[in-house]
Amino acid sequence: MTTALPRRPRWRSLALLALCLAPLLWPLEHLAERYYRNELTSQNSQTLDLYVANLLGTLHRYEVLPQILGDLPALRALLGAPDDGVTQGNANRLLKNISAQTGAEVMYLMDTSGKTLAASNWDKHDSFVGRNFAFRPYFSEAMAGRLGRFFGLGTTSAKRGYFFAAAVREGERMLGVLVVKVDLDHTERLWGKTPEQLLVTDHNGVVILTSRPEWRFRATRPLNEEERQAIVAIQPYPTRTPRPLDLNSKAWLVQTQQIEETGWSVSILAPRTLIDRPVRTVLAIGAAALLVLMLLLGLMMQRRQHYMERIAFEGKARRELEMRVAERTSDLENLNRRLKQEVLERETAQQELVRAQDDLVQAGKLSALGTMSASISHELNQPLAAIRSYAENAEVLLDHQRTDDARGNLKLISELTGRMASIITHLRAFARRDHHAPESVALQPALDDALALLAKRRRAMDVELIRDLPAATLWVEAGETRLRQVLGNLLANALDALTEKGPPRKLWLSAESTATGVNLYIRDNGPGFCMEALGRAGEPFYTTKTRTQGLGLGLAICDTLMRAFGGELAFANHREGGALITLRLRAGAPGVSPQPSEDRGV
Repeated sequence: MTTALPRRPRWRSLALLALCLAPLLWPLEHLAERYYRNELTSQNSQTLDLYVANLLGTLHRYEVLPQILGDLPALRALLGAPDDGVTQGNANRLLKNISAQTGAEVMYLMDTSGKTLAASNWDKHDSFVGRNFAFRPYFSEAMAGRLGRFFGLGTTSAKRGYFFAAAVREGERMLGVLVVKVDLDHTERLWGKTPEQLLVTDHNGVVILTSRPEWRFRATRPLNEEERQAIVAIQPYPTRTPRPLDLNSKAWLVQTQQIEETGWSVSILAPRTLIDRPVRTVLAIGAAALLVLMLLLGLMMQRRQHYMERIAFEGKARRELEMRVAERTSDLENLNRRLKQEVLERETAQQELVRAQDDLVQAGKLSALGTMSASISHELNQPLAAIRSYAENAEVLLDHQRTDDARGNLKLISELTGRMASIITHLRAFARRDHHAPESVALQPALDDALALLAKRRRAMDVELIRDLPAATLWVEAGETRLRQVLGNLLANALDALTEKGPPRKLWLSAESTATGVNLYIRDNGPGFCMEALGRAGEPFYTTKTRTQGLGLGLAICDTLMRAFGGELAFANHREGGALITLRLRAGAPGVSPQPSEDRGV
């Protein structure tokens, strides 16, 4: 007998109610947009006022300079004697000193024809001295008795600036014109990196100052023919035909302020995203609140419906309880029979598992031999390929009667066969437990070779290597290849241990001469050995790594090779943390090899 499930709450009605309430988000969006627009407009208006005040303050500071400096005797003297070199030098130095004190970019004095007689940049490569600027409007305005004003790009210096010019008079007679150029580049740098952009345009609608360099000297409106001719005549921009600046009016919120005395328009362009983002946030919050309201209504409806259904459900549940008890009793009896059967099956599986583990150990041994065979095959393939190449070259060299070069190739072939023989001898010694007579081996070079093989891995793991080795070479009794194998295995195990630790990772190498030989210490700041590992570290096929990381033969092979040298391999934990491995080797005669090196033996 099945029990009827309680009905779900009327989510369709709630969804319909949500659709009816959704239009309430539109006035919320409108109010949020108006609020954030007013906030941004107010903030940018204050910023615009500050920038305009700073710009006007800069211009007003230099506005009266041409009128004041025109009364200096040294400048009037030069206008009276323009060909006198001494007078000209005095005027140049005077203008340079005043320019440095006031911060003006350049000051220069012109005669009534527009020719520059003296300038503060007289000693620079772009000196104005000798140049004629009569075509500039500030010259004609000054000659007309007014204060000349002009913004433009210098034809000599190629730098932007604002020019003030005033006539130098003697009574009613015009003697010349004094000009002060002000650098306004710093007004752009004051703007900083903000989402809002600065835009200053002149009377032609051309951008002269901006926080976006790619907008500079672009036209914000079409230019008529008269304006184009004026641009060609006075050359205020680096181009005679300014390219148009196409701005998407929907993407920017623009506020503009006029500067009457210069004819400029200063604008702040704020991206619409500064309004759209907070408006979207408000809409998201409003939608979330509406969703929460719908969920609360749904939960209230669900709770009421569940309360009404619970009374009927409990009565029906009582009637079904007796039937379930009877069914459960029958199920328990069947379950008990199945459990007995599973116990028998698990005992049989346990026996099979023991047999499978034995087979797995045997397979691990075969895998280790296969890994060693693959390594030896890799080592032999390289010299075999080189031997084949040298042999083919030797045949060609003999055909060309180049016996000396062919002899060199044969010598290299001989060296490569010696290397292959050393590899095979080393494999045979490991398989048969063959013992080579120890020889004198330099410890530091063997250690450097082992470190070089692991250098890339050590740098990738950011392991700091701390060496404390004697400057004098330490000679030990060992086999050169076998010693490198031992050092390489131990250093690789140290790096494996450091992978389980976060930075900083450190590896210490130190050595000392003792009364019985030489001790080499390899220490890391990894997790160290556990108690079980300290007792079984040299045991074959014992490992704390996973089966894919190793089979537990590395330290066993190192321990066997060390005993073959007459040495000893000791494992411990350092008192400051990490593993400490000690290699105790017998001392060897310096520079003496009593038996042929195993690396050269056949």
